[in-house]
Amino acid sequence: MSVSAESPEPSLDVICLCAQWCGTCRDYAGPFEQIGKTFAHVRFTWIDIEDEADLVDPIEVETFPALLIARQGKPIFFGPLLPHIETLERLVRNTLTSDGALALDDLALLGLMARLRLAGRIV
Repeated sequence: MSVSAESPEPSLDVICLCAQWCGTCRDYAGPFEQIGKTFAHVRFTWIDIEDEADLVDPIEVETFPALLIARQGKPIFFGPLLPHIETLERLVRNTLTSDGALALDDLALLGLMARLRLAGRIV
């Protein structure tokens, strides 16, 4: 799920950290992709924490699915979120309309965002 060259810069990144072996994650993949199509200025990215462990380490994901939401490369939400599409949609809408969510001051999350950018997974 990526943005084309003609698309405006996304205002948010919504990154789902999951694992292929997790049945909940597998069930969530389709709806996650679908909701990504409803938000034109939000980039939705799926990261398998085992396939892309080099990007995710040292972040520990203990509960799946885990979401990372960032604005301009700064994480503003990180944590598990039950795979309810309505909850994800509400979280994204509220984040988009907030006038300035506070960034999380977490060096590990900032490092993850930097590694994702270097890997070309986000801009």
